[in-house]
Amino acid sequence: MLRSLMSGVSGVKGHQVSLDVVGNNIANVNTAGYKRSSITFQDLLYQNASNTMAPGEQRGGVNAKQVGLGMQVSAIEVLHTQGTTQFTGNRTDFAIEGEGFFAVQTAAGQAYTRDGRFTLNQQGQVVTRNGDLVMGEGGPVTLNATGGPISVSREGSISQDG
Repeated sequence: MLRSLMSGVSGVKGHQVSLDVVGNNIANVNTAGYKRSSITFQDLLYQNASNTMAPGEQRGGVNAKQVGLGMQVSAIEVLHTQGTTQFTGNRTDFAIEGEGFFAVQTAAGQAYTRDGRFTLNQQGQVVTRNGDLVMGEGGPVTLNATGGPISVSREGSISQDG
């Protein structure tokens, strides 16, 4: 009886995590750069009720009879597939084609994001909405030689969005 209760408890715990993942997907439906998460389950353990039997001359083989003793969550994956790009009218908004992240320098260190809603700070550097510096190397924007913060020259009507 204890084994059946443990199987049920592991199933309820797995269902709770599954609902947490669905709830997180719903909560982030309007979060820029967020796609969705997916959960994968795996068997925890099996108990053999009878063993396998090799085929004989007059009969085929027999598979083992196994009783499952529960399940567990094997992985929760965040899926970052390519979405549709939209024109925003903001010259500092960027999108990533395919896989990848924008590298940003936060107060706590380097972080990564798929949110491409950027603005310019007072020094003309591209920053996130939180003020974190967007980092990069190469490309059509002005950078320092060590791959530091991206800077955009302030020509014409380019100004800080906000």
